[in-house]
Amino acid sequence: MSISSSLNAGVGGLAANATRLAGIADNIANSGTFGYKRVNTEFEGMVINQARGAGVYSAGGVRAMTSRLIDEKGGLVASSNALDLAISGRGMLPVMPSVLLGTGVSDRPMMMTSTGAFRPDAKGVLRTDSGLVLMGWPANSDGTISTMPRDSVAGLQPVILNANQTSADPTTSMSLGMNLPALATQAGSAMGPQTTKIEYFGNLGTSESLNITFTPTAAAGPGLSNTWTMEIRDSASDPASNLIGSYTLVFNDSQTLGGTLSSVTPLSGGAYDPATGQLALSVAGGPMTVNIGQLGDPNGLTQLDDDFAPTNITKDGSPVGNLTGVEVDENGFMRATYDTGFIRTIYQIPLVDVPNPNGLIALNNQTYQVSPSSGSFFLWDAGDGPTGAVVGYAREGSTTDVAAELTDMIQTQRAYSSNAKVIQTVDEMLQETTNIKR
Repeated sequence: MSISSSLNAGVGGLAANATRLAGIADNIANSGTFGYKRVNTEFEGMVINQARGAGVYSAGGVRAMTSRLIDEKGGLVASSNALDLAISGRGMLPVMPSVLLGTGVSDRPMMMTSTGAFRPDAKGVLRTDSGLVLMGWPANSDGTISTMPRDSVAGLQPVILNANQTSADPTTSMSLGMNLPALATQAGSAMGPQTTKIEYFGNLGTSESLNITFTPTAAAGPGLSNTWTMEIRDSASDPASNLIGSYTLVFNDSQTLGGTLSSVTPLSGGAYDPATGQLALSVAGGPMTVNIGQLGDPNGLTQLDDDFAPTNITKDGSPVGNLTGVEVDENGFMRATYDTGFIRTIYQIPLVDVPNPNGLIALNNQTYQVSPSSGSFFLWDAGDGPTGAVVGYAREGSTTDVAAELTDMIQTQRAYSSNAKVIQTVDEMLQETTNIKR
């Protein structure tokens, strides 16, 4: 009867408000937890009898529906550690429990977190104190990332850093800015060949050099020939066959382009590209491009006055260096810095996204797992598609608003007391019904 349904509705109200209070307690307890996503509790009414004009009404009561608002973003809190990572925008970091290290990850469900304070352990594995291991795609030796599956965890690997890690950066390109003495090409000049040595770094970090000789061609008559023969020798090659390039250089003596290259004719070795001003050489460790300047370019090789002087020599590469620091940029590329100034990409951290973040399964330590209601995951490059940027030196704060939770707690307390009063009133009414017989 109706009075019994009132009792049931009161009991349901107590249970629903108790559930809401539990969510509020969890939210307040985690107000200082990095990456915590607050729990939201909503009530839904239950209708037992919908007949109009029936004259009798049965209370259906209420039920509580809880959900975790995973798509809400907490404010970013700055830190002093480069490997404190957070996401500015949508997306999460792929992780795995440390207990699964050494096992295959391809058959494991995707796990993710919105933030983490990662540190290398004794084996160099980047993990949090709670045992979450950061996952990423390893880079090739040249810093590029191979094509990886985007809808599978198969390509992900634990990110490993070794404090004693060393790396060499071989020289692959060089730019020469030199001035040759114009008077050396006149008939009877006492100036002989001009030589210079330029250091480069081999594949194993060894110091090698290109020994370059410029031999002037004396003019047959009055004036200057403006012609030189350039020979390039590689110190890393066999001395009997270390000539890797020989070229005839002719310089312009016009009023507008005087002193710049007029023509470059290969005699042996790699070709000269007039569009880029580069020589394609092959040293002992592999190919190398040497830029001597385009035709008419005053920034490459020039022939002016009577001085032989390097004006601008640049090259890439560095000797063997020790790891000094690691940072993650906004695109998720993890770059290692060495004491030689060499910066190398070692991993890319993709961002995980699902169609319905609030449908993810919440686990311990602010981690989440894909579920049927969340939809399938996809691994994005940070900043692509719907995802945001990776932020180093930062943690994501809790989404709990303590003031709002305390307000909700007061409302919940009042509602709980009111439902308890309903039960008390029903009890008194039932007692009156019992007393009718007396």
